[in-house]
Amino acid sequence: MADKTLTRMDLAEAVHEEVGLSRNDSAELVETVLGHISDALVAGEQVKISSFGTFSVRDKAARIGRNPKTGEEVPIHPRRVLTFRSSHLMKDKVASGNKG
Repeated sequence: MADKTLTRMDLAEAVHEEVGLSRNDSAELVETVLGHISDALVAGEQVKISSFGTFSVRDKAARIGRNPKTGEEVPIHPRRVLTFRSSHLMKDKVASGNKG
């Protein structure tokens, strides 16, 4: 597994090199796109990026959990969770990257 993490600045630098925008404009563009994605998810909308995947928010109901150490029952409160489902193209691309 690679130790490298792709950051906002990496994305901005890629936009700078590929599109030719200034570094500041590239960083602003990346922030704007990520802001739109975040705002949509907060509003409960699904975000689908073609050939990449789909981000969605699920509402999980309250339930009773159990502390594995003590066996004590503990209530788990209802919550919203973020999920990501990759597209088949992305799955194939990642799988083929694992081959030699």
